[in-house]
Amino acid sequence: MLVKLTLLVILGATALAQPQNAAPQNADWTRTFPPFRIIGNIFWVGSYDLSSYLITTPQGHILINTGVGDTAKQIKASVEALGFTLADTKILTATHGHFDHVAGMAELKRMTGARLVVSEADKQLLESGGAADFRFGDTPGARFEPVKVDQTFKDSDTISLGGTVLTAHHHPGHTKGATSFTLNVQESGKTYRVVIANMGSINPGVTVGGMAKYPGITEDYARTFKAQKDMQIDVWLASHASQFKLHEKYKPGDAFNPDRFVDPQGFKASVERLEKTYLEQLARERALK
Repeated sequence: MLVKLTLLVILGATALAQPQNAAPQNADWTRTFPPFRIIGNIFWVGSYDLSSYLITTPQGHILINTGVGDTAKQIKASVEALGFTLADTKILTATHGHFDHVAGMAELKRMTGARLVVSEADKQLLESGGAADFRFGDTPGARFEPVKVDQTFKDSDTISLGGTVLTAHHHPGHTKGATSFTLNVQESGKTYRVVIANMGSINPGVTVGGMAKYPGITEDYARTFKAQKDMQIDVWLASHASQFKLHEKYKPGDAFNPDRFVDPQGFKASVERLEKTYLEQLARERALK
């Protein structure tokens, strides 16, 4: 097996009106959903709303994101329902280190023996079990089992396994190490550029004009929106099903369609809406100073 890591992902999608000392919750995070093939070697193995992606290769698999609740068992069942073996997973990674996307990492690491490879800026977040988070660090409901990170990546680094190459794009703001991944997949003789995007949503209680534990948040969000608007992609996926309208585009039992999630215009429009929300909140915060 050749695993090559060269020098070389959301709470905000469901963050409704929550008390500021509480972690966001959503029943759809633990609601089961049948696994299915998205395109090429990319499969959905997540819950109804929390995205978990299995990327299969001849030399083992990559798993992006977990979830909450009995997520490890649910993911194992989904992987097996697709005809794959969870133990063949060689690399675990995540779009960002909030509990709803990484709470199952420690158990999945034990189950698979896979290496955990995450953004350098979110390493402390995973290894502290959420305690290092700038917003939810003092929120018990946002804690999870700490997990040892084996390797980290930075912006533009790549993760390679079995002929599949993921490029990491550092898109901070939602967390300090929030990451989107891009890869090319082949389907019916056509090449598709896929993004698994960590969208720039803003959690309740976050001050985008600057926070004591994240003084650079203003600039980070601004850079993320600019970078995402400049991305050239075909297939749009994200950290939450609701963010890329999975349930409007796909119903269980639908015939496979490689163009189902081709939506570059929808991706750009979503980024622009989130940027507008950010700018309006920033203006309100500055007006109060």
